[in-house]
Amino acid sequence: MDTCPLAYGHSTQTVTLPFGDVSWLLERELPKARESEEGLLRRALERPLGTERLARVVHPDQSVAIVVSDLTRPCPTARILPFLLSELERAGVAARSVHVVFALGGHRCLTVPERASLLSPAIYDRVCCEDIGAGPFVDLGRTRRGTPIQIYQPVVEADWRIYVGNIEYHYFAGYTGGAKALLPGVSSPESIRANHSWMVHEEAAAGRLDGNPVREDMEEAASRLGPTFLLNVVLDADKRIVEAVAGDLTLAHRQGCRRVDELYRVPIERPADIVLASAGGWPKDINLYQAHKALENAARAVRDGGILILVAECPEGLGNPVFAEWMTSGNTPDEMLRRIREHFVLGGHKAAAIAKTMRRRVRIFLVSAMAPDLVTGMGLTPFATAQEAMLAAQSEMGQAARWAALPHAGSTLPSLAN
Repeated sequence: MDTCPLAYGHSTQTVTLPFGDVSWLLERELPKARESEEGLLRRALERPLGTERLARVVHPDQSVAIVVSDLTRPCPTARILPFLLSELERAGVAARSVHVVFALGGHRCLTVPERASLLSPAIYDRVCCEDIGAGPFVDLGRTRRGTPIQIYQPVVEADWRIYVGNIEYHYFAGYTGGAKALLPGVSSPESIRANHSWMVHEEAAAGRLDGNPVREDMEEAASRLGPTFLLNVVLDADKRIVEAVAGDLTLAHRQGCRRVDELYRVPIERPADIVLASAGGWPKDINLYQAHKALENAARAVRDGGILILVAECPEGLGNPVFAEWMTSGNTPDEMLRRIREHFVLGGHKAAAIAKTMRRRVRIFLVSAMAPDLVTGMGLTPFATAQEAMLAAQSEMGQAARWAALPHAGSTLPSLAN
């Protein structure tokens, strides 16, 4: 027997696992950081991939839009921006010429305290900060797949765009980061809906870039804008920076994705009967809309007819009104999948993804702070603690059940050896 700590909101739940011949832990032991966070960020900015460093190409009289993540992402923006702003100062760019834009991507607007917290009060008071809200958006035509390219006007009109974020797996864009800061980050709802509608294709999958229609559509849209620079980071389980990449939007992003694979792609021989997975704590489990990404990764490790235990506090509940309507509609998994194919709806797309897992007869045990009746109404089984869920799963599947534990399912990608 052994114990496994699972992040849960801002706290931890610890469970006793039946380790032995029938169980294993899906997590790599990360190497020690080769450099400090400061060293990694300075090196990335001083030696960008595929471009000159910012201090040499940005002119003092030019305006800069820095697109950053909102509070649903674990990106340590407040620790990154001082190095980026210092690089712009070397170029002679005044603080009044810098606008920080939060990439909401369809999420709710941020409160003033949330903005200040994400940037740090010192930076928040120093530069202009804004949400995209309801626009205005500038129409730049369409991609070859027909997606309207409608981008937040201040981002379009800036002389330079700098995208800041973190890279991890994404269940249909392949990875986060890169051009995803633009589309969906600062795009119109119509653009987001059209781009995300490509998620129904098999090639739109976690860990896949080449041939992924969602990712290719994002990058085509980003190519329509002028001078652009990327600064992305890779984080460990404690949200420390273990890699930083900068430079060309695609080249730097690909380098970061390769590093993510080295750290977080975990091979498995065959699926397990029971998978115990934590979304990774706040902000990844701020609501079920966000925690769903961990569920998608964990589902790759569970067999058809198995049990998936998702540990996610979800203090904000389901997190999206359309998602909530779909999840509580009473529709069967087949009905939800048919519904999304006939008419793609943002919010409904995540409910359909969960339906795809449930269609495999996978039962989902949800450990959360949500009301049990609400969870049951979604076709999931509610539990107050991970230990209770684990004991119930073992009772149903038997003592010889094969287990897999993913303490950081939001970042870990199980991959079958074949």
